[in-house]
Amino acid sequence: MLHKCTCSAEVHADEIGVTIPTVTSRRTDSASELPPQVVVLFGATGDLAKRKLLSGMMHLALSDLAPNIRVVGTSLEEMTTDEFRTLARESINAYSSRKVGDEQWRHFASRLTYVSQKAGPAALGEAVAEAEIELGGSAKRLHYLSVPPRAALAVVDTLASADLVKRSRIIMEKPFGTDLESAIALNARVHETFDEDQIFRIDHFLGKEPAQNILAFRFANGLFEPIWNRNFIDHVQIDIPEKLALDGRAGFYESTGAYKDMVVTHLFQVLAFMAMEPPTALEPRAISEEKNKVFRSMVPLDPKSVVRGQYTGYRSEEGVAPDSDTDTFVALKCEIDNWRWAGVPFYLRSGKRLAEGQRIISIAFREPPKSMFPAGSGVGAQGPDHLTFDLADASKVSLSFYGKRPGPGMRLDKLSMQFAIQETERVGDVLEAYERLILDAMYGDHTLFTTAEGIERLWQVSEPLLADPPPVRLYSPGSWGPNAIHQLIAPHAWRLPFEREWREKK
Repeated sequence: MLHKCTCSAEVHADEIGVTIPTVTSRRTDSASELPPQVVVLFGATGDLAKRKLLSGMMHLALSDLAPNIRVVGTSLEEMTTDEFRTLARESINAYSSRKVGDEQWRHFASRLTYVSQKAGPAALGEAVAEAEIELGGSAKRLHYLSVPPRAALAVVDTLASADLVKRSRIIMEKPFGTDLESAIALNARVHETFDEDQIFRIDHFLGKEPAQNILAFRFANGLFEPIWNRNFIDHVQIDIPEKLALDGRAGFYESTGAYKDMVVTHLFQVLAFMAMEPPTALEPRAISEEKNKVFRSMVPLDPKSVVRGQYTGYRSEEGVAPDSDTDTFVALKCEIDNWRWAGVPFYLRSGKRLAEGQRIISIAFREPPKSMFPAGSGVGAQGPDHLTFDLADASKVSLSFYGKRPGPGMRLDKLSMQFAIQETERVGDVLEAYERLILDAMYGDHTLFTTAEGIERLWQVSEPLLADPPPVRLYSPGSWGPNAIHQLIAPHAWRLPFEREWREKK
């Protein structure tokens, strides 16, 4: 397969020793067949369920991945099972990337039931019991809490009252606490009902195919593994800007902001995949332990190395206080004080109403200590070499490097070798993030989930910032954030916006 450079040069991936494995949708790491599952979906009429969860469960049920499941939807709304099925069909038609025929839909719809939370725990327990009878009586239970954080403990109490804790696992949405004290208290409360191995704190970023490709790149390739350290890497950027505004979530966002909503729960988790040591095995406990070692090694954040921003017009949004100090943007520098990463800065950025919506990890390699090329050759003019991962659903990887411009003399151009999952024959095997994470939870696989220790340590690292946050700086919607971000990263420069666009498949 040819991988084209943006300068029109062509490079074979195998010529530089890169192995790029793809992940098939069939699990090959489990020796046992998945047992029947009853999925209790709390918040079944909410936005996340409509956009992602219902379509994801449909795909799992219609495939050979999780064919023996029943879904019990529940929320505060009062509706019949038929009305819920209609809502589910409309949502799947509107948001799913996979088209479903009438026969397939009837097959999945027969697996959907609904009970209102207003009917009480006993009614929920009866609905689950009926679903278990349909599956054979000994099904596992997976409770998905697609509810606001403030409602999570009430759901946990409902599950206890309905006697639905045994044979069960529970998926909890972010944010998990808002500071160290609240995270410790929340863990303690949930542990009164569920053991730690039953709890799956979800981060959908880690369910994305390219996030897992980081592990493949790091540990499967002799080209990259030896240079993944402070001797060869100059700095790292994890950049997740969003074009979206609040989407009617002012009540939630006012109590969290960009840092609590995105950095603690998403960007730090991606950082751990990027920075962790090789696990002793590709299994959940070993990987979780290496991630937690990264968190333990993180230096507490210095508020002077953090830029908080708020887009102009935020305080005029419905539900936002006129004097709100909530950050809709955050950029920061953090450090990992261990043997591998000492002295290497990690720059993180995320925010609302920015110029582009992107999901980028960019590793900048150190430049050669001395150049033999003459002045004006172009070497160094476009910055260091970068390895870039695009964490969007269409998985992409780019390696930039200097090469000679064709023609007389010695002029250098920045070239870019790119790979995209859509260019392989395995693109149909890609699972969407929520599909993979739901399936992993059914198997009891914690690899891509956060532990209680890990989340508490991240809030501990955050304490100096939360205690003394810098003032928010205004920025214009459609920009890249406040101007202070350039002083934060100097003498380096932000990788976004790119100097060149991703090559699209022709």
